[in-house]
Amino acid sequence: MNDREILDLLRAMVRAPSYGGVERQEEGTVLTLRAYLEKHGLPCELIEVRPGRPNLMASIAGPRPGRHLLLCGHTDTIPPNEGSAVDFFSGRIENGRMFGRGTVDMKGALAAMAGALVDIRESGGLEAGRVTLAAIIDEELESLGAEALIKSGFHADGAVVGEPSENRVAIGHKGLEWLEARFFGKAVHGSVREEGIDAIAAAAYFVSLVESELIPGFERRPDPLLGPSAINIGTIHGGQQPSVVAAECRVQVDRRWISTETIEGVFSGLEELLAKVRSARPGLRTELVRMPEGMATMLHGPLVIDPGHPLVRAARRASAEAGLDDSTTVFKAWTDGALISREAGIPTLIWGPGELKLAHSVEESVPVAEVLLAARLYAAAASLFTVGSDHRNSNRNQ
Repeated sequence: MNDREILDLLRAMVRAPSYGGVERQEEGTVLTLRAYLEKHGLPCELIEVRPGRPNLMASIAGPRPGRHLLLCGHTDTIPPNEGSAVDFFSGRIENGRMFGRGTVDMKGALAAMAGALVDIRESGGLEAGRVTLAAIIDEELESLGAEALIKSGFHADGAVVGEPSENRVAIGHKGLEWLEARFFGKAVHGSVREEGIDAIAAAAYFVSLVESELIPGFERRPDPLLGPSAINIGTIHGGQQPSVVAAECRVQVDRRWISTETIEGVFSGLEELLAKVRSARPGLRTELVRMPEGMATMLHGPLVIDPGHPLVRAARRASAEAGLDDSTTVFKAWTDGALISREAGIPTLIWGPGELKLAHSVEESVPVAEVLLAARLYAAAASLFTVGSDHRNSNRNQ
């Protein structure tokens, strides 16, 4: 495995900005990835999801039937942090770490996946089955790339999404909903506040109910794997000026839900609190809506893979053989893996280099040793998984 080439690939992808607002946002990163793969004899297919925003697909197949493994990562990033003087696109290496936007989230994993695919090819290929690399767009916003992949009819027997887990095998994560609670009151002069309906006060009461009633219920009903649900009050907007009773207020929340819940239950739990708020303030109106920025069309639910699934076993064995802790963990954030698992029916785990806490930060960086190790782990797990004895579903969409 050519470590220098993998790091050069990662640096080149980091130096190709791919955040929202960049013209033809992910294209530069995708073309860099394609050039590396095609240099090594791996043809790529670019599938335009939006103008100038392509998904990339590349595959390698063995001579015999076997399982089909998807290695998947996203090519977009968030923008540079406002007000920072850091060069987010240097790709510099310092103290064993590569710095720059996307090193952790998640161009490091993409470089490792591409390196694994090249290594498999140049080490004699797969014994059986197929491995496909999918580099997809738009995970940071609406998951347009993942939705396009799923809607194409793509299928595999297992998938690895390379979000940063410090190379620990993560077998689940919570679902994600961005919701907005809207409060509509009645504006009057502040000196006669009792004649109006204060939307800000109503919103504050709603927030207090979330803290006193909803969250304690989460702690009493945890998921066996994912733990308790969670909610974060992210923003509050309301009012016109200090001397006017607020006629409108909006509270935006991040609701993390678990496999023992339903989306209907997520909404009904908040609606029950809104009903209490309305009861305490006659004439108040409320609405609860899904924020359009949070998703395209598919539900962003939780992800869980059976700990005994052959892919989990292959990943754990690869980890053990590399001298790593092979116990499984749970990923803290949401990923496209939930769509791949829930909507395409492909059992999916999360497994990649880097620390999640550094994603989206001014200090975003990844240990180069973890990237290079990830490439070896992916190659080893792919070889183990694809040659497995259960070939019943191995040839679909190959």
